[in-house]
Amino acid sequence: MKTEYNFLYTSAGKNDECYTPREGVTPMLDYLPYFIWEKYGEKWKKKDIIIWCPFDTPESEFVKVFIENGYNVVYSDIKTGQDFYEYEPEKWDIIISNPPFTNKRAIFERALSFNKPFALLMTAAWLNDKAPCDLFYQKGLQLLMFDDRLKFKNQSAKRINFKSIYYCRYFLPRDIMIEKLPHPLNR
Repeated sequence: MKTEYNFLYTSAGKNDECYTPREGVTPMLDYLPYFIWEKYGEKWKKKDIIIWCPFDTPESEFVKVFIENGYNVVYSDIKTGQDFYEYEPEKWDIIISNPPFTNKRAIFERALSFNKPFALLMTAAWLNDKAPCDLFYQKGLQLLMFDDRLKFKNQSAKRINFKSIYYCRYFLPRDIMIEKLPHPLNR
């Protein structure tokens, strides 16, 4: 599915290569058991869950953290010829990743089109936009917020000017969750 870009989809795109630190990934481990419970009932089958990280390489903290914790992970990246708008792994259960902040609407349209659970890290400021309301209206939106701002790995400034949150669907036990970051990263 190649998405045609227009003013509803595009943004400046100057900071798309911001890599999520481990501190922004590890809280997701607390919510994967909830997802597993929902999928398998009373049996915990961590190794049967396939997490797709569609904007990631083997160096990604998403890939590393999930593999280190016993999860089956498939990853893909446009740099290796696997465009999120056209590529889909043969088998996967859930998407967890930090997509580029450019073309947010198109990314979430594609994620919603699978009708599967996802948790995608995105700027909190996007909630001020009309697009999330349009996309998630009658579909359900869950938010996992942090008590502080994440400092992305390649972020040169000492303090970034926006908060990031996970926009989720079919993933959290409640629609809004707040996590404390493991330690103050940006103070």
